[in-house]
Amino acid sequence: MNVKTDTWVILCQIQIYAWHILVCTRLLMHHISKPISTRICIMRHGETDWNVEKRIQGHTDIPLNEIGRAQALAMSFNAAHHRFHAIYSSDLLRAEETAQVLAQREDQEVKRLVQLRERHYGIFQGITAAEGAERYPQAYAHYMARDPDYDFETGESLRQFAERVADGIDWLVRHHSGQTIAAVSHSGVLDVVYRRATGRPLHTPRDFVIPNCALNWFHFNGQGWHLEAWADRHHLHEVLMEPPE
Repeated sequence: MNVKTDTWVILCQIQIYAWHILVCTRLLMHHISKPISTRICIMRHGETDWNVEKRIQGHTDIPLNEIGRAQALAMSFNAAHHRFHAIYSSDLLRAEETAQVLAQREDQEVKRLVQLRERHYGIFQGITAAEGAERYPQAYAHYMARDPDYDFETGESLRQFAERVADGIDWLVRHHSGQTIAAVSHSGVLDVVYRRATGRPLHTPRDFVIPNCALNWFHFNGQGWHLEAWADRHHLHEVLMEPPE
């Protein structure tokens, strides 16, 4: 009788252990099938005088103009509807100035991330595209063709730039898993992120707008980069129609 009892107890323990393994396995598979998603709102900095002149800025450190500061303030009111766990910025002044306005409203500090810096345009920095066509016709041809390996002699190639941006975004995702964060950057950076999130190659012509201080939402879930919303700029209408006082 004791032998039968012991055998029955052992069988029950085996069944309980097997059930426990099954539950743990299902929970693990559920976690794997639904990876934690990180949301990032990436914004282009506010307007600068060089933006107005259509002068290529690249790494040149240009401050916001009056309109740009008003855009940053309007953006901060729109972004206030969201709760950000952290606020990042390119280390260039125009981006950091924009991020500071948002950070003050959110009562946070701006964290600089050099990978969010604009592309280095080498010999094209400080000139307009028209001036580039006149002074450097071969370089201009590479520029218009979006040659992924051309580096403007002293700058970054589009391919190098895209890799640098991807490294920065991946770093943010790793360090803010499951969180919602904001990042203020540049049109070139947003161009790269938009293309990767939508599956567009680097060399094709840009057919989408990248407005100053618009909200652009992405999420990253371990299975790729995904675009949620692009160029939300309803907060800028009054700023663009009426000059700030």
